[in-house]
Amino acid sequence: MVAENAAPQPTTIQKLTTAVYPSFAMLAGMQLDVFTPLKDGPMTAAQLADALDVKPEKLSPLLYALVAAELLTVDGARFANTPEAHQFLVQGKPTYMGDQHEFYTDSWSALLQTAASIRSGRPQAQHNFSTMSVDELAIFLRNLHPQAVIAGQQLVGLYDFTSHQTLVDAGGGTGGMALAITNAYPHLQATVIDLPSVVPVTQRCIEENRATDRIQVNAANVVEEPLPGTYDVAVLRSLLQVLSPEQAFEALRHICAAIHPGGVIHIVGRILDDSRLSPLETVGFNLVFLNVYRDGCACTEREHRDWLTTLGFDHIERKPLTNGFSVITAHKPA
Repeated sequence: MVAENAAPQPTTIQKLTTAVYPSFAMLAGMQLDVFTPLKDGPMTAAQLADALDVKPEKLSPLLYALVAAELLTVDGARFANTPEAHQFLVQGKPTYMGDQHEFYTDSWSALLQTAASIRSGRPQAQHNFSTMSVDELAIFLRNLHPQAVIAGQQLVGLYDFTSHQTLVDAGGGTGGMALAITNAYPHLQATVIDLPSVVPVTQRCIEENRATDRIQVNAANVVEEPLPGTYDVAVLRSLLQVLSPEQAFEALRHICAAIHPGGVIHIVGRILDDSRLSPLETVGFNLVFLNVYRDGCACTEREHRDWLTTLGFDHIERKPLTNGFSVITAHKPA
């Protein structure tokens, strides 16, 4: 029986100090592409090391760490992918996520600067889209592209776009959401709008996907100026969270003004519950925003509702997506 006045133990601290190990094992596995050679069946550490051109004695500890992380299994001395790793971490699969390691590296490296960012009052790993080189922007945005495509596919699974004729993907980056939605609804004419420094990357992505017949690209700063054109539906992903709350409202004001009466807006992003304690993924990722954006942050559902109500929208609803993301949908009265 535990004494009533027993001294607290560092249980939580110890748990948190070891919680990072599976994540870093996964990252190394993705960087080395451990999972693709295993697509045809189990291999020993020596066989896998030979396929990856590394030393078996160096690879072996990682393989066991990946077993502990539940991404590999081991039977005797032979390692195999779990069903999840086979589905998402094998190159060539349409669901492949292994190339996301650069995004994870960038985000996790930024997190190490949290105390310095708070002390200085300035983000120590800042992403400034206006000053990045074209090559830097291309790498950054292409790392985000698969997630944007998935977000578009999720919207298509939740909402019917049949009655819409025109769509704007505001702050759309590579146009991943517009690509996914217009793939499902080819009649839609979409426009991707982003900063002048971003649109060359956007245009290349649209051309590579052979979608120039249904998606055009325009440059505009949605925080500072009205959008070119008017649209039946607006979508935006991870835009408001890179801005201050004041900038987010200005961006929404310009986007909402470009929506036809009777139109719809879908806001996809990391949105906090009003308690600011959940979803846990968003509570944690808010520290990334602190390090990479000057004023960016995840805002609450109430803040989004207040903005949209002020702008005259109604029938506001929020639906959870995956990995701490949500979509807030609102309608512009006819």
